[in-house]
Amino acid sequence: MSTHDIKLEVCVDSIGSALAAAEGGAARIELCSALTEGGLTPSPGSLKTIKKLISIPIYCMLRPRRGNDFTYSNSEMEVVLLDLELLRANGADGFVFGALTDQRTIDVEKCHRVIEHAAGMPVTFHRAFDLTNPQLMHETVTIIKELGFKRLLSSGFRATAIEGSENLAQLIAKHRDIVIMPGAGISVSNLDELLTVTKCIEFHASAQSVAGAPSINGGVARMDCDVTMGKQDIEPYTTTDVHVVRQMVSIAMAAK
Repeated sequence: MSTHDIKLEVCVDSIGSALAAAEGGAARIELCSALTEGGLTPSPGSLKTIKKLISIPIYCMLRPRRGNDFTYSNSEMEVVLLDLELLRANGADGFVFGALTDQRTIDVEKCHRVIEHAAGMPVTFHRAFDLTNPQLMHETVTIIKELGFKRLLSSGFRATAIEGSENLAQLIAKHRDIVIMPGAGISVSNLDELLTVTKCIEFHASAQSVAGAPSINGGVARMDCDVTMGKQDIEPYTTTDVHVVRQMVSIAMAAK
């Protein structure tokens, strides 16, 4: 992949998805657990196992719990920093983090602690950014850059990146010294439009099959059973689809 290629980062929460992303041509993986909750911190065991199987960089989510407030207590930050150390020791190539104040501004102190503990490893600020004030988006990006984040994942303050593409285009045009990476709701059907409007050099997607993930026996990985293990059991379990990844990479290559 040349430096001029538009790069695809795939968010995954399973070994199967990681393998599919790598095989399909993704440039990087964002490794999480529980994508149904928006992505939580993955286990060191999953990271270490996946590192043995694929060669592309793996950035690990640092998010200790669900919830769209992104305001963390001191005890929760202890968890975040300990997880960072454990994941780094098991091969993480970078991290993904975001923290806000009660006023939905960037929590500079907590973000600084993560950047400091990352010790030069790249850190992406995630979609907590989309909960901040859109009227102050350029000032907010400046704060994120000055803290030392290398990337910003955003849907442009909307539910999906395609809806927020105009805001993303403005951010990308103005802030060339940080990678603004569109993410949320990106699919094969809208990717070309997104790339055209935003002029992004990287984008972020789960690249899942609409039909759901095949199980070992070839069916959807869902059991007909009266017992459930949580809200996520309501829908079929889905994983990254290698064919969707390949299609997205092909569209990105054609757009470069």
